[in-house]
Amino acid sequence: MTTRTRPGTARTALVFALITGAALTLTACAGGDPATAPAGASGAPGAAKGALPTEDVVSAVKKNEAAAKLLPADVRQRGSFTIASSVATPPSSAYLPDGKTVVGVDADFAAAVAKALGLELKREVVGFEAILPALGSGKYDVGTGNFGVTEERRKAIDFVTYINDGQGFASRADSPLKAVTDLTQLCGLKVAVNAGTTFERTLEQNKGRCAEAGKEPYEVNVYSETGAIWMSLQQGRSDVVMNTINGVRYAVTQQKNVKFLNEYRRLDVGFAFKKGTPLAPAFQAAVNGLKADGTYDRILRKWGVTGSGIATSQISPPEIPAPKK
Repeated sequence: MTTRTRPGTARTALVFALITGAALTLTACAGGDPATAPAGASGAPGAAKGALPTEDVVSAVKKNEAAAKLLPADVRQRGSFTIASSVATPPSSAYLPDGKTVVGVDADFAAAVAKALGLELKREVVGFEAILPALGSGKYDVGTGNFGVTEERRKAIDFVTYINDGQGFASRADSPLKAVTDLTQLCGLKVAVNAGTTFERTLEQNKGRCAEAGKEPYEVNVYSETGAIWMSLQQGRSDVVMNTINGVRYAVTQQKNVKFLNEYRRLDVGFAFKKGTPLAPAFQAAVNGLKADGTYDRILRKWGVTGSGIATSQISPPEIPAPKK
């Protein structure tokens, strides 16, 4: 069975409250089991629990003339680009308590690239599932939403990579699970994921493994709101959450009685564009310029995701292979 929630009108309050523990008794400013987060791995931000870092790591970025010259003439002329952003969970993306200001890894990289290219960034917050189709229609120039690079997506979308994140698991602290290294470990359990994600795709594509192993199938509970997946876990309606590695690591530091299980697989993450976009070379040069001037590392340190750094930005690289199990 698949459970699917409808987007609520209070998306900002729901996600922020459930993930940071600012307003609900289900969540609190308590850390997860430190043993579940190995030293040196990309982890939760070092800011106070329940708070989001506000360090300015973008304003000092200078225009990268070489990268700007790679922009199409029409973009240089209008002096701006439109970006569709999904706001889900820290450290990738979140709202400040004002409910308006978008912050996070995605926001900082987008703002830094805009400054490097000498362009104004015009952002519209859009539901995750709607962004890639909207890029294909030409409604926006760029999309952000912790989009992992997959072979399926590369057929219709171009990517410019800026971090490496991927798929991770969490459960309630009393779960006998210690890690999910084989999806058959999920057989008979209920797994909460966000709609339209690589997590949903991975689970749906591998459902047959349980039958092959002579086990009961796992149930995929699909939610439109990130906060709702954690609520389902806390309330016992789901047994496991599958989400971004960095998002899961952050979330378990903000809630009682949940634990990080493990990283399942890594994926490159990038800015998303309509297939064949002429913007990709300029964005790639801008990201690599941010690596050279130190801005790249400052953004990663601000959000506590230094383990997600990449050696160089690439345009639509091949999908990182999934685990064989």
